Amino acid sequence: MPFIPPVPAAPETPPSFRQFLRAVRTNALCMWPKSAYRQDMAVSKFFGRFNVLLNTPDAIHHVLVGEPGKYRRSPASIRVLRPITGEGLLLSEGDDWKLQRRTVAPALAPRVMPMLARHIAAANERAVARLHQQVGEPIDLLATMQTLALDIAGRSMFSLEMDQYGALMRRMLTEYAENYSKPHLLDMLLPASIPSPRDIGRMRFKRRWMSLIQTILAVRMATPQPEVPRDIFDLLRAARDPETGAGFSAAQLRDQVATLILAGHETTAVTLFWALLTLAEAPEEQEWLAEEAVGVAIDTENPFASVARLIRTRAVVNETLRLFPAAFTLVREAIVPDRIGDLELPPRSIVFIAPWVLHRHHALWRDPAVFRPARFMPDQPPPERFAFMPFGAGPRICVGAQFAMTEAIMVLAAIVGQFRITRADTRPVLPVGIVTIQPDYAAPVRLTSR
Repeated sequence: MPFIPPVPAAPETPPSFRQFLRAVRTNALCMWPKSAYRQDMAVSKFFGRFNVLLNTPDAIHHVLVGEPGKYRRSPASIRVLRPITGEGLLLSEGDDWKLQRRTVAPALAPRVMPMLARHIAAANERAVARLHQQVGEPIDLLATMQTLALDIAGRSMFSLEMDQYGALMRRMLTEYAENYSKPHLLDMLLPASIPSPRDIGRMRFKRRWMSLIQTILAVRMATPQPEVPRDIFDLLRAARDPETGAGFSAAQLRDQVATLILAGHETTAVTLFWALLTLAEAPEEQEWLAEEAVGVAIDTENPFASVARLIRTRAVVNETLRLFPAAFTLVREAIVPDRIGDLELPPRSIVFIAPWVLHRHHALWRDPAVFRPARFMPDQPPPERFAFMPFGAGPRICVGAQFAMTEAIMVLAAIVGQFRITRADTRPVLPVGIVTIQPDYAAPVRLTSR
């Protein structure tokens, strides 16, 4: 029997404004009614402003690629992200974004992947050794994946194991998610330049968070810069804009690091959580994956060379990203009037492009609710462009997408190749959309050595 992961019930009818606000603050996945998963476009109006959900590849292409200059991030998303990313690549706009993108992109280019894969392999080896000591015990899967992803981020960014800083970093990110990441009404209505009442708490948090990042940077800066880069930090410190020759200032470097740590570990951690949890519910898929992992000998000198042979593992990662896209919605605000199909959009209209809905849309996917990694195998037709976009699309597609895929594939193969994963309880695990797609409780699993 194919496995259908449980999800929260979609509303029967489009939510009222009060219901919309409640969903945004409790579980944003519940803001879209059942009809949204079959419609090309869903339009509503709140406080005189259009809210539009786009579900056709052509319309999504128009906003993200065709006319990206007509749109910007919404005030609410800026308020939520700025305290933990600063003015890094994620939130920059216009010429500042172009400069940052040109400067950061080489640090995550394909030629760098072999170096980063060695950091992933070292963290995997350490994590697997720890897990062997926990065989048979209930394991908090989410916390385990968060710890591993943070260790990978620390090694890849700074050549540091994150034992000294990881626990504090996780506590602070949990504090932010619980207290400051949920937008309120004024967060959505006020321009980003005008502080909302909750921005005071966010700014206090930002000072503590950036102080922690600066502390880690100081440790790393105290080591001499080598001739051959060891990690992303070496690459960022040496990076220069190819057009102007300018490098990053100390504040810009701090903000880039904060952005990459957040985007580079939290999203991958939840992806790995959902992949392993779903494989625990789909034992046949898990056994196929284990067979592949055991059959692919990881080259210790160049582990990245082995990733291309983990074909089924890549398919499982892609199917997990389809069903549980970490970035479950992209929100844009129209700066100028625009037209999408037959719809005239005035300035300040809010456009939603929701991979959560898009990846489960009945017009774009066969059996969209079913976990079926085979749909991403090489013998299957690829999904339609802009129908599958776990890393965004267009000029602002995630600069670290290849690193994230490499990490997820290597970790999944390392764990499933060593352990059989089963559920430690039978309670359904429901996804909750806040900043990323989190589980509604810390689902325990048990591991058995293969």
